[in-house]
Amino acid sequence: MKILKVEDKATQKAFLELPLHLYKNDKNFIRPLDKDIEMVFDEQRNKYFRHGSCIRFILQDSTGKTIGRIAVFINRKTLNSFDQPTGGLGFFDCINDKNAAFLLFDTAKAWLEAQGIEAMDGPINFGDRDKWWGLLVDGFYEPCYCCNYNPPYYQQFFEDYGFKVYFKQYTYYRKVAQELASNYADKAGHILKNPDYTFEHMKLSNLAKYIEDFRIVYNKAWVKHKGVREMSTHQAKAIMLQLKPVLDEKIVWYTYYKGECIGFFVNIPELNQLFVKHVNGKLDIIGKIKFLYHKWRKTAKTMYGIVFGIVPEHQKKGVEVAMIVKAAETIQDKNKVTYEDFQMNWIGDFNPKMMNVAEQIGGKIYKTHHTYRYLFDREKEFKRHPIIT
Repeated sequence: MKILKVEDKATQKAFLELPLHLYKNDKNFIRPLDKDIEMVFDEQRNKYFRHGSCIRFILQDSTGKTIGRIAVFINRKTLNSFDQPTGGLGFFDCINDKNAAFLLFDTAKAWLEAQGIEAMDGPINFGDRDKWWGLLVDGFYEPCYCCNYNPPYYQQFFEDYGFKVYFKQYTYYRKVAQELASNYADKAGHILKNPDYTFEHMKLSNLAKYIEDFRIVYNKAWVKHKGVREMSTHQAKAIMLQLKPVLDEKIVWYTYYKGECIGFFVNIPELNQLFVKHVNGKLDIIGKIKFLYHKWRKTAKTMYGIVFGIVPEHQKKGVEVAMIVKAAETIQDKNKVTYEDFQMNWIGDFNPKMMNVAEQIGGKIYKTHHTYRYLFDREKEFKRHPIIT
């Protein structure tokens, strides 16, 4: 077997297309958009290159056939947020051969060690946590947009090599039409009766306002999470403008207290279901026509929760519950929306408050991903992600 650095068009193509061969007989595999993968490794488009570095490798067998791939990276803004300088690996794919997998892991470890790194997390993204994060270990259904999907045997590769679970990520599922438990609605009652609290769904005609509201709440509610940096106005605008073509304003909700935004509940139509599975990785002219067609037909029957947040000073008061109750009044109205299923993505096991919210509204764990950590010093004490209280 031979490791090659990705550095020309041939190796780039091999890296990009390896999953097509590995998953050709897997009915649940959905080919990601090529542009979504390529953007991660584009120094002009991925802002993480401003304060980080990345390298990719492919693995070939003796005949020159590509049988594995891996990306390795350093985020210099967060690498010292932990007990040891920690890098990352991602976009791991490999045939069912432990020797091949271990060679890829060894290659990643050697590159990171040469940069003074002492641990590696994986599989993660050279980018934000909302994309390509964690190894799927349970719930091998069709993947959601920009979520990792892999065969079950990868888990054994990571754990046999010595990776340990740093945290688990849960995707919760419920039927949209499922009624909220009466005690859940009762819990929200005192908030809903308080005129200081107001609730509204996004209005695309006033997008700039909602972008700023999103940024303010995100920075108050999420920056305390380890490894999460404050979001700038430019970043918030870029996120929302990227989402704008697929936003359904009636499933994006905001909460205000005396006119000040204190929470949001952002959902989108599930994009793999909406159009990605129909375009074979290419968002060219034909792909865009297919997107518009399926958007018009309202093909996506799954609503996908991408982020939910309440500022700390309004947590544990029932505001989370009240916002979901208000949103449900619209979302469950068949005359206004047409979704049948609801998936709540990326709830870490280090965030029991959010797990509790998902469970109270009737959500059940549907998929589980593991984010692993490997300490290069095998004698050093391993610590899991701290619990958010």
